[in-house]
Amino acid sequence: MSIPETMQAMVLEEPGQPLQLRQVPVPRPDRGQVLVKAAACGVCRTDLHIVDGELTEPKLPLIPGHEIIGTVVETGREVHAFRMGDRVGIPWLGFTCGRCRYCLKGQENLCGDARFTGYTLDGGFAEYTLVDHRYAFPVPANYTDAEAAPLLCAGLIGYRTLRLAGDGIERLGIYGFGAAAHIVAQIAVYQGNKVYAFTRPGDLQAQAFARRLGAVWAGDSTALPPEPLDAALIFAPVGSLIPAALQATDKGGVVVSGGIHMSDIPAFPYRLLWEERIIRSVANLTRRDGEELLAIAPRVPVRTEVQIFALAQANEALDRLREGRIEGAAVLQMPQVG
Repeated sequence: MSIPETMQAMVLEEPGQPLQLRQVPVPRPDRGQVLVKAAACGVCRTDLHIVDGELTEPKLPLIPGHEIIGTVVETGREVHAFRMGDRVGIPWLGFTCGRCRYCLKGQENLCGDARFTGYTLDGGFAEYTLVDHRYAFPVPANYTDAEAAPLLCAGLIGYRTLRLAGDGIERLGIYGFGAAAHIVAQIAVYQGNKVYAFTRPGDLQAQAFARRLGAVWAGDSTALPPEPLDAALIFAPVGSLIPAALQATDKGGVVVSGGIHMSDIPAFPYRLLWEERIIRSVANLTRRDGEELLAIAPRVPVRTEVQIFALAQANEALDRLREGRIEGAAVLQMPQVG
C-alpha cells in the first residue's frame, strides 16, 4: 500500500489545553522500528493525567495514546519479527535500554532510560505511529480492533496489578470500576476469586456493571465489604482509598495501587497497616505481562466493553472519562484512508 506524506493526529500542544486536530508528517521507521497504520486506540486514564498536566514531563508537542491496534505497513532494516500486514498491539512501554541492572534482572519496567508511548514518544491518537519492534505484540484474532485496544494498557496494568497481589487470594477487592477493573475482574473470576467491587459513592450503574461481570458484591468505596479481603486492587487515583482498602483487608493482606498518578494519601493509624498488611505500587509493565495477558484473555474469554469515538472526538472521550461517564473503555476509531 502507498503511505501518504501526512496524516491526521490529535496533538497536545500545552498541558491543560484541549487536543488540537492537526495535519502532521507521517513518521518513517528507523532500523529497529515498525510503522503501523492505526485502526483503533484506547483512551486511558493515563492520557487524562498527561493532558491535565498531572504527569509533568511529556514530550511537547505530543500525540497521546498508548493502547494502539493497527497493521504493519513498513519495517526498518533490522526488523525480522514482523511483516507487512501483521496486526499488532502497541502498549505504554515503548523502549528500554536492555543493559541496566533493572533490565538485566527482568525489571525492565523500572529502566531509568525507558520511554513511553503517548508520553515521551508520540502515540496512537493518529492515523500512523512508530514502535520499537521489541515492544509490539501480536494480537489475538478473536478480538476486533476496538475490542483489543483496551487490553494494551487497561488489561496489561490490571493483569500486573493482580499478579503483584500474590497467590492464594480468595476474596479480592477492586476499587474504581473502570477500564482496567472491568478486564481484571473477568480474569479474577476465571481464576476462582470472589470479586468485591467498590465504586464512586452512589454509582449504581457501575455497581450493576460489576455484578454483570461476576462480582459477588458491589458497593460504595466508603463501605466495608461483607467479609475481609485477602487483597485489594486500586485503580481510582484517589489517595484516601489506600487507608479505606487497608481497613477492608484481612491480616497479611495486600493493597496494590495500579495507577501512575494518585492524589496524596492521608495520614492513617498504624493499626491499619499492622498484622503484616502490605502496600505496594505498580510501575509500567513488562513484555512478560503483555505475553501472559494476551495469552490468557482469549481463554477466559475476556470481553471488553467499549464506547467508540472518532479520532476528532478525542477531547469528548477524555471529558467523559474525567467525569466518570464511560462504562468499560473509550476507544478512538481511526478514519480508514491511505
